[in-house]
Amino acid sequence: MNTILRKSILGIAGLAFTGGVFAGPVAAHAADTTHAVKPVSVSVQGDKLIPHGVQGAQSRIDLNDEQTANVKAIIAATKKAGMDERAAVVSIATALQESKLENLGHLGDRNDHDSQGLFQQRPSSGWGTVEQITDPEYSTTAFLKGLKQVDGWQDMPLTKAAQTVQVSAYPDHYAQWEQQAADLVAEHWNK
Repeated sequence: MNTILRKSILGIAGLAFTGGVFAGPVAAHAADTTHAVKPVSVSVQGDKLIPHGVQGAQSRIDLNDEQTANVKAIIAATKKAGMDERAAVVSIATALQESKLENLGHLGDRNDHDSQGLFQQRPSSGWGTVEQITDPEYSTTAFLKGLKQVDGWQDMPLTKAAQTVQVSAYPDHYAQWEQQAADLVAEHWNK
């Protein structure tokens, strides 16, 4: 094999490996059931649920019973914390990005350090014990406590508010879930 061809193949393999390493552990564990949808405006709820409109292409996944139960748990914890529908939208979009609304335990080698639960919170970063951060009510309350500390979060684009709390390596990825999060809040808030 000539040197140029071998270096090209090795370079492509290196890029593929690097992309896999940095793509994130959550993505590695789940089948990709997302599909992009064009941004859609929300009519009556727009000012409350999506005050700034959605940013960029939107993703959407079909939810199973466990994921729907986690949506309801996030909404209940948001109400209990005395926060509004917008806080629930930010929380659900964050959990969609972090775990696809699955209450994840430790994923071994696919884990991002010691991140666990709906929000991929880390015990070593002070979010709580493993038992706490894998409790949907506790993890949501912890996320909302962080959100409350962000000055002006209500007036920020969702992805900026979520990123300020989460400090993700992929800060813009939260935006793709805003429409589905708003739809879920509209569906379950008054139930």
